[in-house]
Amino acid sequence: MKRTTAIFALAGAAVGMTPAAAFAQDDLMALDGSELRSAVQMRYDAALALTNDGSIVAANDPRFTWASEAKAQCGIALGYLKSNTKDPVSLSKCAMAYDMMQRVPQQRVAAPMPEPEPRPEVCTAQAPGLIFFEFDSATPQQDAVETVEYVVENAGPCNWTSFTVVGHTDRAGSNAYNQGLSERRADAIESLMVARGIADASITTQAKGEETPRVPTADGVRELQNRRVEILVNQ
Repeated sequence: MKRTTAIFALAGAAVGMTPAAAFAQDDLMALDGSELRSAVQMRYDAALALTNDGSIVAANDPRFTWASEAKAQCGIALGYLKSNTKDPVSLSKCAMAYDMMQRVPQQRVAAPMPEPEPRPEVCTAQAPGLIFFEFDSATPQQDAVETVEYVVENAGPCNWTSFTVVGHTDRAGSNAYNQGLSERRADAIESLMVARGIADASITTQAKGEETPRVPTADGVRELQNRRVEILVNQ
């Protein structure tokens, strides 16, 4: 996603890939098996807790942004680990974002005429919801429920008035089958949103099948990041 790329690029410029951040990544990459899963799960749980911390959100604390990235990247890494795949990209980003989210920002010097605080970072995101699915499944997992709740909680503060829920598949299976599977995935997430208070009339679903992969692959290849639903928002 563009937001993720920009944030990690900014981190590299701001901290110059500090020794602490580099150490955090190397430390995680050195683990294997259940020890690695536990370490990634711990980072995911900590990031999830921070994104739900009202004091951090209300203060427009940059740790909220990093916690959101840690949750997304560690979630991707956990998805790979379910199939015993150690993905260096998501593990590296998970470790870095987790390290950055723990850094307490320096207090700002009060200005004589304080300017209005900018809107929280989440409100500027066109696609604040990204949900991954198991192979050949349209059943949302627990992280899907948490992501939907995150979107619902921010809908009011961010003045999101309409939503587009877009289903996708990887390239394993026929085009016709994957088109139907992506539609079922989008419908499942729409049902979760409606059950949590979003008006059905404000939600539009789309099914893209295997036509717009997040990670380009050859036909027939299974790819976790392509088995997804994206929640897009409008104000």
